Amino acid sequence: MTQRQVNESQLPAGTRIGAARLAVIDLDRVERFYREALGLERLDRTDDAVTLGTLRAPLLRLEAGATQLPSRGEPGLYHLAFLLPERADLGAWLLHVSELAVPLQGAADHAVSEAIYLADPEGNGVEVVRDRPREAWPLRDGRTAMTTDPLDLDALTAAVTGPWTAAPEATTLGHVHLQVADVGRSTRFYADALGLPRTAIDVPMASFLGAGGYHHHLGLNSWQVRTAARGDAGTSGLRSFELLLPGAEALAQTVERLTAHGIMVRSVGPAVEVVDPDGTAVHLVVSQATPS
Repeated sequence: MTQRQVNESQLPAGTRIGAARLAVIDLDRVERFYREALGLERLDRTDDAVTLGTLRAPLLRLEAGATQLPSRGEPGLYHLAFLLPERADLGAWLLHVSELAVPLQGAADHAVSEAIYLADPEGNGVEVVRDRPREAWPLRDGRTAMTTDPLDLDALTAAVTGPWTAAPEATTLGHVHLQVADVGRSTRFYADALGLPRTAIDVPMASFLGAGGYHHHLGLNSWQVRTAARGDAGTSGLRSFELLLPGAEALAQTVERLTAHGIMVRSVGPAVEVVDPDGTAVHLVVSQATPS
């Protein structure tokens, strides 16, 4: 395969996650969690929706109207990963949620990153994470070798240089992790048709994909999935997420590749929408800006 063929078969470096969209039952309660616990700013609010993020970019849209929580074990969101720019930020955030007595579900050192896990009031998984420098990421057979080791919380809080006041402007959605009915089927959709390469060593019943050598923009697992059926339109949870592509040519190549794989695409405002095998919509959007 030539370099041009490789480039045309994969999403380019500079591709990243944009904003995610959640359907919720109690809009006020869920908004309060993301503003108070995670420090996101309210960017826009109507009676039935709110957009949250930093002053630099939207990260999360909450839409009212869901009437029930998803059934245990159905495909959907595993977690959204809010990526903080510095280790000191993660330490300050940890002290902040400790003061608020926000329940945490776990913490891990993944070798490429340090991560803390929790859930919002409706059970949507949340990861708050900071990346280690890319040159420190361990590799094996050309792929990132992530680990799940204990996180040194004392060292993390010792790195704090000031109090947590809000999510830093450089905060992004680093990755989206999905629960899927069939990891192989979803990997074929996201890797072969959409063009996200498999960049990290897979673990049982899971796959990790990322553009430009990033450890992963997308995680897929079936660890807790017990049914292929997904809830009806009234079920809360992840509805869609954005992939921001660096230029119109990248978008055109991606649409051509998806079409060649028999994937239906449609326009939704400025985005091109595709729907994955489990019903999660992916919005492909051209981004002219790159986070610094």
